[in-house]
Amino acid sequence: MGLFNALLGNAGSVEPASLQKEFGQLFLQGEEVEIGFKLVRDVFIFTNVRLILVDVQGLTGKKVEYLSLPYKSISRFSIETAGTFDLDAELKIWVSSEAAPSVQKKFNRSVNIYDLQRTLAYHVLSIGGPSKGFVVPSASSAAAPTPPPAQSDQVNDIPMR
Repeated sequence: MGLFNALLGNAGSVEPASLQKEFGQLFLQGEEVEIGFKLVRDVFIFTNVRLILVDVQGLTGKKVEYLSLPYKSISRFSIETAGTFDLDAELKIWVSSEAAPSVQKKFNRSVNIYDLQRTLAYHVLSIGGPSKGFVVPSASSAAAPTPPPAQSDQVNDIPMR
């Protein structure tokens, strides 16, 4: 089934540790892989600061394009879940104000599309970080990030009147 999915252009999950090791020269100090996927020879990596698309080109695969998309440049995204007869899920990402999606990728059923969506939402929507009580979802996590507990009647250490 793996070859069949590859021929259809469906991506499967890749262990973050193997991506960190293989593409370590691309990462900034402190940048870590959160979730990654491989599609035949191409790879896309979600780190804690950006999305990296690795496009292996040519017959020999010696020419490689590395596209770095900072999360702040992603204006919107959508996911489409797999159906009964349509066996793959799909991710679409729009950059800036483009009319058509800049990135479109298909995933096989082994990928939890909701984990991928949660990771994108966490970064693109700028909803959190550990200091705000949000936790980046892990690939095995099924729960969405939870908001921090209600604050007291102080905002930014300034008492409310």
